Amino acid sequence: MGIVDKNKTKILSWKRRKRRIREKVFGTPQRPRLSVHRSLRQIYAQVIDDQAQRTILSLSTLSPELSSALGELSGKAAKAKHLGKVLAEKLKEKGVEKVVFDRGGYKYHGRVKALAEGAREGGLRF
Repeated sequence: MGIVDKNKTKILSWKRRKRRIREKVFGTPQRPRLSVHRSLRQIYAQVIDDQAQRTILSLSTLSPELSSALGELSGKAAKAKHLGKVLAEKLKEKGVEKVVFDRGGYKYHGRVKALAEGAREGGLRF
């Protein structure tokens, strides 16, 4: 019974952190929100204009256009960094250079940090 309670507590804590961050972080057309979601194997990134309530761009490590490049990389952090670089390139094509980073309740560490660094290397500012 202790394990179930521990997992439930972890999930509730994560949801609280996520909600706290979302109260402060808001995407506009000039500076959309870069939202990150991390699962055990994959990482997902969405660029969202919260005023218009629409997604500008969405990419993940499962995206077909990234599959060949990601197959050569080893390690989840390296894949996340590459995802950040590709995301920044695609956003520059759409005319977006500045974003607000929403880490989604996760620590700014590991894959989340790698994605952010990759996006910065690609020319995105936040």
